[in-house]
Amino acid sequence: MCVCVCVCVLCYCKRSKKEARGSALRGWIPLVCLQFLLQEELRIITRKRTPKMSLTCQILASFLLIFIVSTKGAAPENNVVWGTLGHDFDLNISGFQMNDNIDDIRWEKDKTLIARVKNGKLKDLKDERYNVSTNGALKIKHLKTEDSDTYRVVIYKIDGKNVLDKTFQLKIQEEISTLDMFWNCSNRNLTCEIKNGTNPELILYLDGTVLGRAVSKTISQKIAAKKWTTKRSMSFNCTARNEVSEQSRGVTINCSEKGLDIYLIAGICGGGIIFVSFMTLLIFYINKRKRQKSRKNDEELEIRTRRATAKERHRKPRQGPGPAPQNPAVSQPPPPPSHRPQAHCHRPPPPSHRVQHHPQKKSPPPSGAQVHQQKD
Repeated sequence: MCVCVCVCVLCYCKRSKKEARGSALRGWIPLVCLQFLLQEELRIITRKRTPKMSLTCQILASFLLIFIVSTKGAAPENNVVWGTLGHDFDLNISGFQMNDNIDDIRWEKDKTLIARVKNGKLKDLKDERYNVSTNGALKIKHLKTEDSDTYRVVIYKIDGKNVLDKTFQLKIQEEISTLDMFWNCSNRNLTCEIKNGTNPELILYLDGTVLGRAVSKTISQKIAAKKWTTKRSMSFNCTARNEVSEQSRGVTINCSEKGLDIYLIAGICGGGIIFVSFMTLLIFYINKRKRQKSRKNDEELEIRTRRATAKERHRKPRQGPGPAPQNPAVSQPPPPPSHRPQAHCHRPPPPSHRVQHHPQKKSPPPSGAQVHQQKD
């Protein structure tokens, strides 16, 4: 019997330690009593003592159970709850039903009173963002990072009896943003990325199978990459989650039709550049040759023209065998008007002057000096 009692006490002590870690008295007394009970049971088995010793064991076990029951509920229950940053949040009291016997509900944050409901009236609000609902839950509007703390609720009846004493550990996380997925068939690389979110967990799936760390490479908490070698169609799904949110996105990749290798693309581009450069140089060379040929033809034509002109100049004096007869009327300059001979005048004078010039025709011919002067 003592063994059964010891086992029950041990199980309860373990549970009690989880519920009230700060209670040193509850942790020390049961261990001492348990040690004593085990020693007494061992003595009964080994030495076969009288049932008197077994009665002592029963008395001690009963005292221990009475002590545990009397101290039950002394330590507050602690629960971890998660809230989303920027959202409204309700700290609900599970297992509690509001009734007319409830007189006082007190909410504390880090041992500081932030809200209270006394006789159905809301009192002692620490912040406008706090409120208490009809079922006793604490409402917090627009959660902030500094709202992450320990909250405690204590409820009393009208007669002053403590009905509930419960503690909440509120933790706040940022909601995960929309997932972005990028892939490159040339490099055969897939990237899954999120921009916002507190402590996200990224999981990558290939055709419904979770890829382990050996297959997928996690660059950071927000990026997961996978490099593949096959060209078949593949379905990838990326999931990101934390305690307050979860996002998922899937894509189907088929690189068989887009299978141009990066080296092939680089070779095509390089060949095109070389071809264009060669054609440009060829056109430039042809134009240059044409200009040089045209310039050479112009120079040859000019030289031929000069030679022909020089030959014509040399041939002009050899055209007649003797000296060319000189026409005195052409080669000799006309004499001055005072010395011009009247015999060489081609235009006859008017009839009115003919009578006046008759005496001049009968005059003697000019002298030799005058004829010589006219020749000069």
